[in-house]
Amino acid sequence: MPYNRVTQLQSRMIIGMKQTLKSMNNGVISEIFIAEDVDQFITDKIIEEAKRFDIPYTLVDSKKQLGKACNIDVDASVVAIKHG
Repeated sequence: MPYNRVTQLQSRMIIGMKQTLKSMNNGVISEIFIAEDVDQFITDKIIEEAKRFDIPYTLVDSKKQLGKACNIDVDASVVAIKHG
């Protein structure tokens, strides 16, 4: 399950759209998790950039569950994993 993978990779995690986009442009991202229940603008923008940089991405059901997998008390719309 994608949520378990996020939890396992906490030390390499980047949370949020702005930080993810910045890190994608810097070439340090290996994988992205995107919550399906966020604004379509966010989903479209992240997917567009992920395709441009050839970064694999996974859509997950819930921003609430994604935040929980990150061990934060708020929702997470996007989580990126840095190269190991």
